[in-house]
Amino acid sequence: MKPALSTVCSLDAPLETILEEYAAGQCPAVELWLGHAERFLEGKPVAALADLLSQHGCEAVAATYQGGLLTSQGEARREHWGHFEHRLELCEKTSIPVLVLAGDAHGPLGPQDLGRLSASLVEAAKRAADAGVKLALEFDARASFPNNLQSAVALIEDVGSPALGICLDWFQFTVGPSKLLDLHLLGPETLALVQLSDIADVPREMATDADRILPGEGCSPPQQLISHLGAIGYAGPITIETHNPQLWRVPPRQFGEIAITALRKLLGQAAMGGGDGHPAG
Repeated sequence: MKPALSTVCSLDAPLETILEEYAAGQCPAVELWLGHAERFLEGKPVAALADLLSQHGCEAVAATYQGGLLTSQGEARREHWGHFEHRLELCEKTSIPVLVLAGDAHGPLGPQDLGRLSASLVEAAKRAADAGVKLALEFDARASFPNNLQSAVALIEDVGSPALGICLDWFQFTVGPSKLLDLHLLGPETLALVQLSDIADVPREMATDADRILPGEGCSPPQQLISHLGAIGYAGPITIETHNPQLWRVPPRQFGEIAITALRKLLGQAAMGGGDGHPAG
């Protein structure tokens, strides 16, 4: 597994500072928050982002995220798909292998909406394949569909494209209806990205992004997930992703050192047999 940090963990800092400080803190692999990238690229060619990554010896293992593709209509749909084309080009030109696709279908859904969602996934996967990028569908625990790992995997299998896989966000997995037994649905060929965070001491039903904390420090430790990833031979990126405004205030160098140490500790424990590798039902 390739440990990385999402730049969204330091949302208030500019991308140039984040990359410099994360690299100095021994974390050269990042999940690139597209808001950061697009602010940096204002008035610059895409090649400037590749140069920035190279300057700091950083590797962008994924880009997050593209929303609005699944069930939007009319002008909003045209706008979202236009953004998608630009972001695929950004990933292609900077050699970012994975682009996270938000499973953001909210509200009541009818048969037409489900048909549109499926067709959108097919088309998005085709365009991603043409760009040499893999899409990672991230289910949202509070979406209408999909809101759990089982449904997300079923969608991926229905599309049947090697350019479409799963982004498993442990927070979304934990606060929604997914079950540990569902982890058996994952194989290394299906899983494109893993995002980790723990949850502060609040009821899961009430947890929000602001309750995301470093893995291993809260009430939803991910050891069983990491053990399962090792058991199936997953070798892809595993990133820490927190959307916590309190953590945004921590200087990127300090946060990066603490976060990557916590992640490597978890991965090391799993490698030494710190879990049984068998998710419970």
